[in-house]
Amino acid sequence: MFANEVATVQPGEVAARLAEGWMLLDVRTDDEWAGGRIAGSVHIPMDQLMQRMDEVDDRVVCVCAVGARSARVAQFLNAQGREAVNLDGGIYAWANSGLPIDR
Repeated sequence: MFANEVATVQPGEVAARLAEGWMLLDVRTDDEWAGGRIAGSVHIPMDQLMQRMDEVDDRVVCVCAVGARSARVAQFLNAQGREAVNLDGGIYAWANSGLPIDR
C-alpha cells in the first residue's frame, strides 16, 4: 500500500547532499517563501512544478512547511526519473534544529 513512499533526509543531512551537487527545491507558496527560506534553495511552488520542470535538477532535496507537499513532489520527481528525497519535517524541522532561515 505504501510502496510509493519516498526517502527522507534529516535537516542535518542536507549540507552533505548539497555538497554532492543536489538541488534544494522549496515547493511552498509565495507567501510561505516570503516569510523565510533555507539559503540556497530554489523556489518553485508546487502548483507551478509541471510548467517549470526544466528548472529542476536530476538530484533534488524537496522542502515544504512540514513535509507532506514536498513528499508528494519528491514522489512525482522520482516517477519522472529524477532522484528526489524529502526533508523530513520541512522548514519547521530545519528551524527547530537551530539551522538558519533567510528572510
